[in-house]
Amino acid sequence: MVKGISVVIPNFNGVHLFKDVLPAVEIALHTVALPSEIIVVDDCSTDESVAFLKTNYPSVIILQNAINSGFSVTANKGIYAARHNTVLLLNSDVKLSPGYFLQQLHYFEREDTFGVMGRITGWDDDKIQDGAKYPRFEGAKIKTSGNYLLKDTTLMDGGLYSMYLSGANALIDKEKFIAIGGFNELFSPFYVEDYELSIRAWRLGYKCYFDYQSICRHKVSVSIKSSSRKKTIDLIYNRNKMFLHAIHLSGAEKAVWILQLLLETLFKIITLNITYLRSLKAFCSSLQKVSESRKQLEATAKKINCKKSVREIAHLIVEQTANEEKVFF
Repeated sequence: MVKGISVVIPNFNGVHLFKDVLPAVEIALHTVALPSEIIVVDDCSTDESVAFLKTNYPSVIILQNAINSGFSVTANKGIYAARHNTVLLLNSDVKLSPGYFLQQLHYFEREDTFGVMGRITGWDDDKIQDGAKYPRFEGAKIKTSGNYLLKDTTLMDGGLYSMYLSGANALIDKEKFIAIGGFNELFSPFYVEDYELSIRAWRLGYKCYFDYQSICRHKVSVSIKSSSRKKTIDLIYNRNKMFLHAIHLSGAEKAVWILQLLLETLFKIITLNITYLRSLKAFCSSLQKVSESRKQLEATAKKINCKKSVREIAHLIVEQTANEEKVFF
C-alpha cells in the first residue's frame, strides 16, 4: 500500500449524482496533495453510470459486480482493490467540502485509530443529519441509532469517540480493515454492516472517531417506497439486528437478549407481524454463518490479543465526555 487516499464509491443507478459528487471529491483530494485515486464499484446499475464515467471521468477506476450483490460485497471489492493506506468509503449521494480531509488525516497519527467520520449536513442547508454515534441499550439490546455532539463545539476539536462509523463517509485504515476481516457479507444486501464492522474494530482494540470540522452534504432521497418495498427493508433490518447481537453478545448479556427476543417474538405473533417473523426465520436459517462469524472474531482476537465487550466499549465512549453538556438527536 502507498501512503495516500483512495476514495471508494459503491454505486447503483447514481449517474444523476456524479456531476456534483465527483468534482467535489477531486477538489477535496487536491487540497491535501497526497497520492490519490477514485474507485467506483458499480453494483449492476441499470442506468448509464458506467458509460457516463468512461466518457466524462476516464481517470476514475471502474469495478463492476457480475451480479447485484449489495453494500458489503460492493464496498469490500473497492476497499480491497484500493492502492492507498487510507480509504474513504463514500456514498454516491454525499458531497465533500473542499477541506474535508484536512483534519481527518491527523487522527491516523494515533496508532489505534481504525477510522474517522465527518459531520453530515443537508445537501442545501446546514442542518446536521449525522454526528458522533452514542451507545444506547434497551436491556441487552443494542440500539443502532442516536447521534450526539457537545454543546460547546470548541471542545470537539480533538474529535469524539463514535460507537460506529457511518458507511456514508468513513475514512478508514486499510491495513486494520483487512486485519479484522472487512465488512461481514452476511449482512448483505444492506443495513447494520457499518455498525457491526465498527463494533468489531472497537472490540479488537481500535478506535472510531467523529470530526466536527470535516463537513459533507447528503442528498436525502425523496422517492416514495411502496409498501412491499418497506416490508422487505424491515425484514432485512430486523434480521441484521439479530445477526449483530448473536455475533457480539456473550454470557449473561446474550442470555438476556435471547429472553428479550423470545418475548418480542411472542408479541409479534399476537399482533400478526408477519414481516418480523420472516426476519426471525431468515436469522435462524443463517445460524451456521453466525457461528462462523463468531469463530472468526475469536480467532482474530486471539491473534491480536485483545477482545473488549460491547459494554466496555460503551463505557469508554460515555466516559470521554461524561462531564460535558451534550446535544442528542
